[in-house]
Amino acid sequence: FLSRAVRVAPRPGRGMGGPFPPPRGDYATLTDTDVAYFRRVLEGSGEDGEGSSGGDVAGGVKPSSISKVRVDAKSLAMANEDWMKKYKGKSKVLLMPSSTTEVSLVLKYCNTRKLAVVPQGGNTGLVGGGVPVHDEVILNLCNLNKIVKVDPSDGVLVAEAGVVLEDLEHAANAHGLCVPLDLGAKGRCQIGGNVSTNAGGLRLVKYGSLRSSVLGLEVVLADGRVLDLLRTLRKDNTGYDLKQLFIGGEGSLGVVTKVAIHAPPAALVANVAFIGVCSFSAAVGAMRLAKQVLGSNLSAFEFLDRTSLTLVLAQLKGTKDPLPFNKSPFYVVVEVTEAGDSAGDGSAVSQTKIKNAALKKSKRRLANFCESLRKKNLATDFVVGKDSKHAFVLWNLRERISLALKHAGAVYKYDLSVSADRMYEIVDLLRAKLASAVTNGIGGPSFGTGVGTSGANRTNSRSSFDFSQVSVMGYGHLGDGNLHLNVSSPAGYDPGLLALIEPFVYVWTSENKGSVSAEHGIGVQKRDELGYSKPQLAIELMKSLKNLFDPNGILNPYKALPRDTRLPRRDEKEPNAPRAKL
Repeated sequence: FLSRAVRVAPRPGRGMGGPFPPPRGDYATLTDTDVAYFRRVLEGSGEDGEGSSGGDVAGGVKPSSISKVRVDAKSLAMANEDWMKKYKGKSKVLLMPSSTTEVSLVLKYCNTRKLAVVPQGGNTGLVGGGVPVHDEVILNLCNLNKIVKVDPSDGVLVAEAGVVLEDLEHAANAHGLCVPLDLGAKGRCQIGGNVSTNAGGLRLVKYGSLRSSVLGLEVVLADGRVLDLLRTLRKDNTGYDLKQLFIGGEGSLGVVTKVAIHAPPAALVANVAFIGVCSFSAAVGAMRLAKQVLGSNLSAFEFLDRTSLTLVLAQLKGTKDPLPFNKSPFYVVVEVTEAGDSAGDGSAVSQTKIKNAALKKSKRRLANFCESLRKKNLATDFVVGKDSKHAFVLWNLRERISLALKHAGAVYKYDLSVSADRMYEIVDLLRAKLASAVTNGIGGPSFGTGVGTSGANRTNSRSSFDFSQVSVMGYGHLGDGNLHLNVSSPAGYDPGLLALIEPFVYVWTSENKGSVSAEHGIGVQKRDELGYSKPQLAIELMKSLKNLFDPNGILNPYKALPRDTRLPRRDEKEPNAPRAKL
């Protein structure tokens, strides 16, 4: 399948759903005295958590609905596990500070005690970056939820890290602005987590990366010092741009507590076309034409294959095939935005007329574009949103694929960035690989360890695993070259299945000079795959930065950076090495 050799170092142990947890680091163990301190600085009390014996935390601490220090089983169960139920830690305390000062006091104490800490936002990540690996202290920022400033004149938003993305969007809309980021998890994810993972989302094609939109940050370092980089300037050419180190840093260098972000003017209306295309190359051709014809009105260009649409229709109630008489192998979802032609007199009647006129304009623009695709034999069929409600329904067929995958059972998720022309090749290659496994009898009765999704990472008694139930699908942000490759396994996670997928997917990505993480981050899932996208020198420099900012290594350990095992390098080949056999 591949054209040249890739040197692959021995890979650390892999579980059914991902890597086995690395050994616990040389960190302190939480004690009752620690909990008492946290209660004192976060709640002004040490009564419930007192205990100077230094013993491990017992289960006798009373939970409180307003407590900022949680040790009850229910709170810990929610905070210890990611939303996919794929990664699960064993933390014994959940801290919920409500100010930068409180975050600073907590980190200063943890650094002195050498207590490992995992910063946590809305816990919507996909690579295990926001939950403990072992017993790290969970530092959840949901109480830092104030919108500090909305400036319509400069187009700037300033918010604390725990503000939910959708709430920030509503606040911006009220002043005629928008957040240059839109995610399927916007009702739960937090802006601090978005920044810390450099989230991509659906509208990068219009607004660019989040990295380019962040104007300033306030960050608490591992030792508790507060680094104030919170500026709202569009231009600041004074030395190193330190804030960039924390954007996408996954909380490994510091904890983001405030964000200043550029907020462009909000569009008056947005509308969507759902278009069937005859091939993936036709989808790429449609994308190129959209960028030429629709220009700045183009706000999103997504694609999904028929397998993805079929899954959504099967798993999510109320969904309907928008093109039932023409089942295409691929679909593209095109969103355009429109501004009003005039400001009107400000009355409700005037604004309604302007909005209706803009909607008609968007429908006409999209219909003309779709007809041009059909004339060029790129589109087989299409439907344009009749109104905002219909556009929302069409958009959800793409946006809710991830939810449908969760309902279907276990899923192996890969977030790759490669050239748009070659993006879908890996989907076809992986399907062929799995089909070969079925044909050759690798799957089937008594193969591997099949477990249900409730035991995603737990070993079960040996049972049958049928590869024929596994389906491979591709969808994603075609406008910016981001593929979401998903392997759905209703029977559960299986080590044999994982061995067929990895490192095959990562080697192919490296061969095509792509990235193993386009927007999801590294977390714990991909820490040992970083070498497929980064040269060894870059990894060594990243480790040096980690040691500089966090010499005790307390911030989000086991994440973002590889273990000491030397990784494969994309710029290195063994002399006279044979072609990789995958």
